[in-house]
Amino acid sequence: MQPDPNFDPRQAAKKLLREGRSGALATLMPGSGDPYCSLVNVATAIDGAPLLLLSMLALHTKNILADPRVSLMLDERKEGDPLEGGRVMLMGTALPTDSGAARAAYLRRHPEAEMFAGFADFAFYRMEITRAHLVAGFGRIVDLKASEVLTDISDASALAEAEAGAIAHMNADHAEACRLYATKLLGGSDGAWTCVGIDPEGLELQQGRTALRLAFPQRVIGPGPLRTVLKELAEKARTI
Repeated sequence: MQPDPNFDPRQAAKKLLREGRSGALATLMPGSGDPYCSLVNVATAIDGAPLLLLSMLALHTKNILADPRVSLMLDERKEGDPLEGGRVMLMGTALPTDSGAARAAYLRRHPEAEMFAGFADFAFYRMEITRAHLVAGFGRIVDLKASEVLTDISDASALAEAEAGAIAHMNADHAEACRLYATKLLGGSDGAWTCVGIDPEGLELQQGRTALRLAFPQRVIGPGPLRTVLKELAEKARTI
């Protein structure tokens, strides 16, 4: 079997990262250095950095506070043999964050966590990725730099400031467009899809715990270009 010449490992890794809602978190036990693995819920910041909500009572949190080095594996949860599906292993460090944007990004994707987010023993953590390892099938095993997995937002401050408002507007006034994006452009099942994230490279849609990534045809760094792209994508979806 010949490798697919159209395969883009960077886009494949970004899709796994943005659509992941839970993953395996590996931390290091203090003293012994033994690896410890646990299941965690995951969200992403506007630049793609993984976000976690962790309890101080959890062993993995105690491990992180002693040694912030972590690894996080996300997979596409493909039906059948899971080893035939794509997965990305992210390596880096996890550090506490009091960012309001991080909190909002996480709770949009995990609204059920709202009841825990205010507890004194819970805190948000942001993972700073240093490198990644992608496994996406035959001939598709690639090591990636952090810059190849994350999204550059250095020129997109206007979009970052408008993101929360744009998401609220999409869900309140353009719910049908969100449904069309998911069902017509991405092949998702019919239902009540909502927008939970916008960044320079794409839109994140969610129904229940299922997320889909809609890549933009071109990079978007402000509200005006965002409206134009979303309108074009909605018109495209209506013709299918």
